[in-house]
Amino acid sequence: MRDIIPRNKTKGVDICAGKEYTYIIRSDLGCYMQISDLHKGSDLTVFKLHPSCQNGDHYLADMDGHFYIIKGESYRRVTDLSSDADAVVEELDPDFRDGEHYLGINKFFVVIFKGRGIFRITSGLGSVSTDVKQNLKPESSNGLYYWGLSDCCCFLKPVSKWEVEYCKGADLEKDDSLLVYSVHPDVVNFLPGGLSITQGPAFGRWENIKSIQMNCDTTGTWRNKITKKVGYNKEKMTQIMHNWKICPSSLIQSGDLAGLIAKVQFSLSVEYGGSHVNTEKQSWNEATEVEEELTLELKPKQCLYVWQYRLGFRDEPVLFCRDLIIGDEPNPPSEAKPLLELSKSSTD
Repeated sequence: MRDIIPRNKTKGVDICAGKEYTYIIRSDLGCYMQISDLHKGSDLTVFKLHPSCQNGDHYLADMDGHFYIIKGESYRRVTDLSSDADAVVEELDPDFRDGEHYLGINKFFVVIFKGRGIFRITSGLGSVSTDVKQNLKPESSNGLYYWGLSDCCCFLKPVSKWEVEYCKGADLEKDDSLLVYSVHPDVVNFLPGGLSITQGPAFGRWENIKSIQMNCDTTGTWRNKITKKVGYNKEKMTQIMHNWKICPSSLIQSGDLAGLIAKVQFSLSVEYGGSHVNTEKQSWNEATEVEEELTLELKPKQCLYVWQYRLGFRDEPVLFCRDLIIGDEPNPPSEAKPLLELSKSSTD
């Protein structure tokens, strides 16, 4: 399957917007992307995410250059997500706690309570100076992520036959005022689950890399070296970043980030285009050919098969696992992922 992970199923991931840019926050990658136009894929720049700004429950921004990170019953306000500049921590007003989405529009904040079918508009998160309750219309209630602009709100739609789209409208109460735009593939690549849309769903399978036949009528020893590829296809994965700029001060290497994005995608459940495996113990260095010496005892006329587990997207391998399985069956091993730990992804 292919889909984008909703905000409520992955901690520390969100979308917010300020006066000039939209931001995709990825705490799981330790960075965030700044975008001037989601539809055109313009000015895509990746910055590091300061540790104090990571793993928030919600992220939002205002038009005055402030970011807000909500954690539990308090929020942190900063002017720079990379440096945690001008940090101030305040209590979140009890009336605005447990919201499902938070966004800033012009001088106001909007808190969406999907379960109650309403949203509330306030001039402050820490105190109720203005509080207006309005009903949330059905079409506006199915967003995966919500963010505000100076004069309207936006939300990311679930993936459809038209791929990834977002809605833009001045009023969450009126469905007929919504405009729909596609999200550029270069932006989709940075969204959680996005690789399943642009590269295809992840797969994991055993590949036969060597067959060994004992042609003698007696038991014998087969001793030889085999060549296998170990690591990940760095060239393939860095192609997803061809239109991204990485801020020099972030100390992020493009190859490392591409590998981390693939690693996260493999860890996701099948519902979001992943393989539900943890590949932390595999080699994430650039793939190279390595030799391994095998010594095997073969019976007369016996044939053995050497299998290597590979993960990739659509039909192209990306990660070549180091371990091998050797057996006498011509079909791939029945164990789906015996060499990999099941992922403890929050999407399970």
